[in-house]
This record gives sequence, structure tokens and C-alpha cells, in this order.
Amino acid sequence: MAAPRRSGRERVPPHPDIQTISLQQVLEALVDPVRRRIVSELYAARQDLACGTIELPVSKSTATHHFHVLREAGLIRQYYLGTSRMNALRRDEFDEAFPGLLSALVAVRDRG
Repeated sequence: MAAPRRSGRERVPPHPDIQTISLQQVLEALVDPVRRRIVSELYAARQDLACGTIELPVSKSTATHHFHVLREAGLIRQYYLGTSRMNALRRDEFDEAFPGLLSALVAVRDRG
């Protein structure tokens, strides 16, 4: 008997409730320039992006770690679309919990 097919929902990693995230946890996640770059790319794209579409100056395993830290800090939501792991910035939820934080982060990065 063949194994049942898994839906994409079964391949969604756990995500914290935004109300349980502390500002300290968010700031610790954003202290790394690679993670700030990921957040800025997702913010600018205004759409979900696959991990491999964001150019990062690190190895694939290190990039995976950075995405994990961002997910655990509640900044991104990840899910699978086929074989691609997609990343969505939790922008609306974050703006409600931490007003202005994401736009300030991106504005500073854009200034250079």
C-alpha cells in the first residue's frame, strides 16, 4: 500500500504567536546584517520569496540558520510551495505588535 501524499500544510514549520515575542528577541535576531538583509529583501519585494531567490554572502547551511532565527523571532512565516521553501514577512502582525520597527529598519538600511 502506498504512503498517503502529504499536503503542503503538513510541511509548515512551527511559528510563534506574535504576542509571545519580546522586543529583545526581535532585536537579537536583527543584530546580524545577513538577517537584516533578508528582512529588507522581503519588505521591498512585498511578496513571498523562496530562500534561494535572496542572494546572501553565506553558505546554504548558514542561510538556513538565519531563516530559522528569523522564524523563531516571529519576523517571517515559512511554508512549502512544491519543493521550494517560501518566506513571508509577517509585516501586518509585526506592525501591530511593534509599530514602525520594520519601516525604520528598512529606512536605515536604504540610507546605506
